[in-house]
Amino acid sequence: MTLNFKAPNSELIQPNILIVDDHPFIIEGYKNAITRYNPKEYDFIIAQAHDCKSAYDLLEDENTPQFEIAFLDISMPAYEEKNLFSGEDLAKLILKKMPYCKIVLLTMYTELLKIKTIIRTINPNGLIIKNDLTFDELLFAFDKVMKSEKYYSQSVVKMLNQSPHNSIEIDEFDKQILFHLSKGTEVQEMPQYIPISLTEIEKRRTSLKELLKIKSGSDDDLVKEAKSKGLF
Repeated sequence: MTLNFKAPNSELIQPNILIVDDHPFIIEGYKNAITRYNPKEYDFIIAQAHDCKSAYDLLEDENTPQFEIAFLDISMPAYEEKNLFSGEDLAKLILKKMPYCKIVLLTMYTELLKIKTIIRTINPNGLIIKNDLTFDELLFAFDKVMKSEKYYSQSVVKMLNQSPHNSIEIDEFDKQILFHLSKGTEVQEMPQYIPISLTEIEKRRTSLKELLKIKSGSDDDLVKEAKSKGLF
């Protein structure tokens, strides 16, 4: 966790920015772009973290100010003790603590379903596929978000314009089954947690494997594939 809060300059607007990424050179790239944005009007105050734990510690620090914008990598080292496994989980925590913070998520994921899930659950102000990212692209995205406009990078827009038949939809019971499988809960114990019968749970598990084309029949493979597609 690194705090780069600067001394106040009353002549400039000073938005607080949070950057969380486990690659230091990427953080430096973001900072370089941000600090070049309209320097005559803004003097950005930047805080950074490199994983879910350091980000959590920063957010829980009583000396941490409210953030106006948070740039979050989706894939980063987890903080299992606090159920923080990704930038998505951090985004939810930030929005709970700082509901007016603008969230910009960056990801290597290019699965349509994963992208749609991120938009549905987080509704970020910005969503950028890292392969789309250039210095100019980042400045353009930052400008849009600063103006309270949505920004989705070119690949995101292209995926969202694909046929809806390319996506997979499951209901809440299916998501609960996947969640408990991921936690190692035995199928026979799931009716304690999910209000449907054991027969229905087993039927749904089989259907999920067929839907996701899990040829091995392994629950571990099912969970891995479902996570990769953002199903839970």
